[in-house]
Amino acid sequence: MINGNKLVIVLPAYNAAKTLKITYDEIPFDIVDEVVLVDDASKDNTVEHAREIGIEHIVEHKANRGYGGNQKSCYNKALELGADIIIMLHPDYQYTPKLIRAMASVIAHDVYPAIYGSRILGKGALRGGMPIYKYIANRFLTLSQNILIGQKLSEYHTGYRAFHAKIFDTIDIEANSDDFVFDNEMTAQIFFAGFEIGEVTCPTRYFEDASSINFRRSVKYGLGVLRVSFQYRLQKMGLGRFGFLKLKE
Repeated sequence: MINGNKLVIVLPAYNAAKTLKITYDEIPFDIVDEVVLVDDASKDNTVEHAREIGIEHIVEHKANRGYGGNQKSCYNKALELGADIIIMLHPDYQYTPKLIRAMASVIAHDVYPAIYGSRILGKGALRGGMPIYKYIANRFLTLSQNILIGQKLSEYHTGYRAFHAKIFDTIDIEANSDDFVFDNEMTAQIFFAGFEIGEVTCPTRYFEDASSINFRRSVKYGLGVLRVSFQYRLQKMGLGRFGFLKLKE
């Protein structure tokens, strides 16, 4: 635990057998209470590796539900285990588990209810090998989102995220997409509910076994991000109502 808060790490996994152990071994288990792995119908032996290294809580999707669908299972299982703080860590070793302590501490001491690991703060993204076209798209989309949503995040597209459980009492993640745009819908929900999001500088690694999406999926994702931001702005202006932004009673 950390400052009396139960800390659960969730690993949304798809074909992560080659990088799972190195990721798991860097988790700071002196403060982490539970680890949850959700396998999204991997084609490799991710689940077998997870059992071998001692992960107790494993959820197996019999059919691929997508990145957003995987996260829904991750968060629901963590909340079922009584988590106070949930940190999503990709098991492809693209983000360092060494930041878990810092991210959890910010939430545990009531500084922010959510923390994102930003690859853009500092020079972590390009130094870590982010393709230049992805970097440019990231900067363009983030600028557009900040203008439309009225925030000042350095990055909306990181996969390294930490949340206090109270956020899930207010927003409805089940109303979000099962695809990659889930992340941005959830961020919009958090801001719409009145929560703040803090950021920490996060180095990143791009290599052969790290997960990525192709150019076509990237374009689809970018269009989805802009859609979410416009929907947020329209609802804030009273010019539309969108189901994913409806708060829980």
